[in-house]
Amino acid sequence: MKINIVLSTYNGAKFLAEQIESIQKQTFTDWQLLIRDDGSTDETPQIIKQFVAADKRIKFINADKRENFGVIKNFFTLVKFEAADYYFFSDQDDVWLPNKMATMLDEAAKHDQAKPLMVYMDLSVVDQNLVVTQPSMIRSQSHHANTTLLAELTENTVTGGVAMINHALAEKWVDTDDIVMHDWYLALLATATGKLVYIDKPGELYRQHDNNVLGARTLRKRFAKWLNPLQALGKYWWLIRTSQKQAGLLLGQPDLSTRHREMVEAYVG
Repeated sequence: MKINIVLSTYNGAKFLAEQIESIQKQTFTDWQLLIRDDGSTDETPQIIKQFVAADKRIKFINADKRENFGVIKNFFTLVKFEAADYYFFSDQDDVWLPNKMATMLDEAAKHDQAKPLMVYMDLSVVDQNLVVTQPSMIRSQSHHANTTLLAELTENTVTGGVAMINHALAEKWVDTDDIVMHDWYLALLATATGKLVYIDKPGELYRQHDNNVLGARTLRKRFAKWLNPLQALGKYWWLIRTSQKQAGLLLGQPDLSTRHREMVEAYVG
């Protein structure tokens, strides 16, 4: 069984070492960590090279040419770099809990690997010093975990840092155009053509800081929306339009059932 962990980095020097060390401390140890840097201007590349020199399981796939792709294309490139049975997604600033990989692999073993599969976990939200602010992000924000296409079309509850996909699902990811975020699109593919499975346990400490690309919905972020209702409304309609385009990509899947095809067509229309 081959396991690839894919890690996208960009100016992550402050927390990157702690994240990689948490991967090294996993109870499951037979993995390969593939890292692609997206054009960092801080010490991130040097940190990666230090880990590569010390651990043969870690590869820096673009050590000599670090052009900026953006987070979605960066992860797409990592997944397509080398085939594996399973792919774990990793952000650069979180901390994985020791049993995360073992727990997810145990769950994956219960399912047919010939069919697309995505497994994801809950997260414990922490501040930049790893002090827990929300023990369960699912319960404090979404209040539920999506596992069906109907629910996932309009709201994503999958966070990439606690997500794993099998090779059958990875093969279905063929482009990056019109994708809102890679974790959401892969969750849609899983619910539409295979299975999306949720494990009701935290898999990582989800660190919140000033440079998060997305991050948890904090009180400060919600208060900012209340102060700018027109901006919030504009973002709402943008999300509807872009999620419709993203959902439309599913219509190209030849194994989409009639029921799912009708559902996607209704949403896109």
